[in-house]
Amino acid sequence: MRKPVRVISANLLQRIARPTSRFYPDYLAYRNREITWAELVARLPHVAMIGDSVCTGVYISSVLSTFWRARTCCGNNWFLDTDPSPASIRSVSKRLEEFTPFVAMECAGIGALVDDAGEPQNFFRRILRTCNLSGQIGQLLAAERFPDLILIAIGHNNIDWAWRSPPSELEQPESRLQRQSRHFRENFARQVQRLIDCARMQRHLVAIVVYGLVNFEAYFKAREIAERLRARDPACYPHLETTYKYLISFRPVYRSNLIRLALMVNEELRAMVSELNRELADNVKAQVRYSDALATADLSRVELLHAVDGWHASAEGHNVLAEAAFSDLGPSLEFLGIKSPMSDWRNSRGGHL
Repeated sequence: MRKPVRVISANLLQRIARPTSRFYPDYLAYRNREITWAELVARLPHVAMIGDSVCTGVYISSVLSTFWRARTCCGNNWFLDTDPSPASIRSVSKRLEEFTPFVAMECAGIGALVDDAGEPQNFFRRILRTCNLSGQIGQLLAAERFPDLILIAIGHNNIDWAWRSPPSELEQPESRLQRQSRHFRENFARQVQRLIDCARMQRHLVAIVVYGLVNFEAYFKAREIAERLRARDPACYPHLETTYKYLISFRPVYRSNLIRLALMVNEELRAMVSELNRELADNVKAQVRYSDALATADLSRVELLHAVDGWHASAEGHNVLAEAAFSDLGPSLEFLGIKSPMSDWRNSRGGHL
């Protein structure tokens, strides 16, 4: 199982050595050897990302290259990017660093599913070192420092409704779509409850943001453009068809129902968060929000797709996802007491509750 990536903000000591920094007392304690480096870092906000390949910088090519990339790739995505060059991704981590130092914890991985804990992994996912939702949450629960802010963007592999569908359900998929969306919610809620239970035991506040699945209707408009470009020039998107080996429902004949299932799943996520919030009504230490930021982001431009597989996001695509995801963090940051330049969030269209 691939371990989470942990990145501490650059130039930490220089930043918190300023008397105006909220961490200046901690800096003095560290400088005077009253606390260790580990204790100093533990006092910073910790932000974790739980997700699938939509949250990573991977793309599909040859089998061996894909396996190697899946096992070694970290950063270079809309959540975490440490490259300082102007052409790099302006990730959520970079945007957060503009007003607070923090520790980023990236748990997301290729092929990750919203799973029923204890389900055996197939051979392909074991080779990829795939860590499903239950495993990623298990990593956070086992961490020495539980995060302050947890971003969850996972479930895109769960809407491959045509995978293992019998012929009868391929022709009449309604019952399968309903069953799959309900099963998704049950598994998702069970795992988020584990986070909430742990959050209640922390001394610090914990905010959880559940992002809806990406806007597949817009996404497939870009994908159709990529398919037309490849039809004209086989050198374009050399691994575009490889997508269909991994996600059967991406095939044109099955796409409309994949879009429907994604919308159904997002409604289940919204309802799940509403239910969890009713249970948390009297709890002042934990907050759970549903965000439709990714579900409403415009992904219809072909430039947002990776030039190799026409499936995963390009650097420009990650910038669009970063902008969308960050734009709806205002309520969560305010709950955590993190001052940011996002004071006008109440006037935005964000999907908060």
